[in-house]
Amino acid sequence: MRRRDFMKIIGGAAAGWPTAARAQQDGRMRWIGVLSQPPDTDPAGRAVIAGFEQALEKLGWIVGRNLAIDHRWGVLDFERARTAIAQILRVPLDAILVQGGPALIAAQQATTTVPIVFTSVSEPVERGFVASLARPGGNSTGFTNLEATMGGKYLDLLKEIAPRVGHVTAMFHPGSSFPSLFFRAAEAAGQKLGVKVVAAHVHDGAEIDAAVTALARQPDPALMLPPDGFTVGFRQQILELTARHRLPLIAQGRPFVVDGGLMTYGPDTLDNFRRAATYVDRILKGETPADLPVQQPTKFELAINMKTAKTLGTRCGKSPHPERPATRSVPSLACRGELLSKR
Repeated sequence: MRRRDFMKIIGGAAAGWPTAARAQQDGRMRWIGVLSQPPDTDPAGRAVIAGFEQALEKLGWIVGRNLAIDHRWGVLDFERARTAIAQILRVPLDAILVQGGPALIAAQQATTTVPIVFTSVSEPVERGFVASLARPGGNSTGFTNLEATMGGKYLDLLKEIAPRVGHVTAMFHPGSSFPSLFFRAAEAAGQKLGVKVVAAHVHDGAEIDAAVTALARQPDPALMLPPDGFTVGFRQQILELTARHRLPLIAQGRPFVVDGGLMTYGPDTLDNFRRAATYVDRILKGETPADLPVQQPTKFELAINMKTAKTLGTRCGKSPHPERPATRSVPSLACRGELLSKR
């Protein structure tokens, strides 16, 4: 990870600004810091940040003209987040955008005055990040991720696409409380479905390798990844392991299925970052996070890699189910409506 992949600063002349930008700004350069989970080598992560910047540009904020961004990549856990936030706060910031719970915790501990906009954070009220969704209070607001109860839905989806699944490992870093809650919901659902669901706490690549290898020795195994920025950073390793051991995988985030995983379900990350740009815009224009309600996801994606489904011999790989509805708020199975079939 490059320590300062890009810090975009003044360039161009004010005369070249769009009309909206000239009307909105007082000529002062605004500075924001961004902490995101993917490494700087991740094309999907870069595409999300590009979408965020494009959304800001439509609102009159032009990187290099009236806006500067200090970006930190690969913020996967609290220790990295604490280091990253200390670095970006060396200069006065007008706002901070963070992705995930560890980054939000580090940012809130580091400053009570700089406005913070968060994305991909689950249950922010229950975890004490904001006072309420409608009136966050403090200096933080943003956009939520999945609820913990979705652990049960993940197991439902696994069982529908691969009915023989009997042993599921939920793998995550134990440093964040939310994946544990997600696991408990899946564990409870497993008791009703006759599926053994166990947790595997991992701290590095070696432990990931050991956990997946141990899972592969179980009868009718499958791997579940609760929403966790840490495992996102090890996506390629996890996908190589699941392919090697022929394991069904369910996770959150389109890149998992694009790169060969069986199934993903969750909020559209790019959509959330574009929406986050509107809050950054409002804060730069003078509004406060305390008065901006926390918003829940409005766009979800269920994606199935049909090539992987066929390789694993899953239900979707064998035959579609036209009697099932094509869309539901939480789809039961999207054999007809798969989004991806790459690689």
